[in-house]
Amino acid sequence: MRAFDYVRATDTREAVRLLAEDPAASCLAGGTTQLDLMKDGVLEPPRLIDITRLPLHGIERRGETLHVGALATMEELAAEATVTERLPMVRESLLLGASVQLRNMATIGGNLLQRTRCRYFRDPTVGACNKRTPGSGCAAVQGAARMHAVLGASEQCIALHASDLAVALVALDAVVHIQGLSQARTVPLTDFYLTADDSPQRENVLEHAELITEVEIPLPPPAARSGYLKVRDRASYEFALASAAVLLVVEDGTIRQARVGLGGVGTKPWRAYEAEQVLTGACATTATFQDAAEATMHDAFTVPGTAFKVPLARRTLVRELQTVSGVTA
Repeated sequence: MRAFDYVRATDTREAVRLLAEDPAASCLAGGTTQLDLMKDGVLEPPRLIDITRLPLHGIERRGETLHVGALATMEELAAEATVTERLPMVRESLLLGASVQLRNMATIGGNLLQRTRCRYFRDPTVGACNKRTPGSGCAAVQGAARMHAVLGASEQCIALHASDLAVALVALDAVVHIQGLSQARTVPLTDFYLTADDSPQRENVLEHAELITEVEIPLPPPAARSGYLKVRDRASYEFALASAAVLLVVEDGTIRQARVGLGGVGTKPWRAYEAEQVLTGACATTATFQDAAEATMHDAFTVPGTAFKVPLARRTLVRELQTVSGVTA
């Protein structure tokens, strides 16, 4: 790791100003993977701005919306009473996303902004990585790619977005509040993340001199049921091979409302709109769930190492739809 300047910001506007003054500076907060990538030699910022003491830690319910400070920890959000009562899939995604030790350090904003764990991106000796060097190619397309994406992927990049929490939040239409140098803005989380397309090096719409300050989570109807299923190689400290965040409102056997997010398969946390269209207004049956899963994965981009994820993602979604709805046959 190269030497760098360390600065501790005391308030949000100071942090934004410090970022604006140095186009190469980066922020330090729990869960961002910033230090990991610096140790690997992938990132070499000349200045690191510590934002961990900014006043962005609170969690507050206002009516039917939960407002979560960007520096609230994963453990704090998982323990919040409203999350336990009304947002089971958020709680489950948090508990399955990291160990207790990590959840007590990782922040919500940091989790949403974590970088991919793609082994080719994280190894500077690999020349072909469009995320690190635009136009250089994607080594994962031709290499070992078991932990890579099949949705939102292309020859340009198949790097996977690793967050569990973001999968649940995109399904809930969460919104992020962003503070810039001269103005604040809000962005739906479904629009915050970008697929690889022609610019794999850019993963979200956050500009350099901007910070996420808050996440706004609309609460679902009291009648809604939700859950999060994560399929992985081992029971802890492992990223998803496939995951599904599901929220349903079922009345008299008919699905009145459906929200679905997929993880472990997308270059970004994947909102499964096609599945929701199939589910909404249909009977809550396994056949309907299978149709929804088929619609979601119809346009998958696979390489030999990732082809297994398509049927796995279908089965994962069907299983969680069965669990949440109570339909088992």
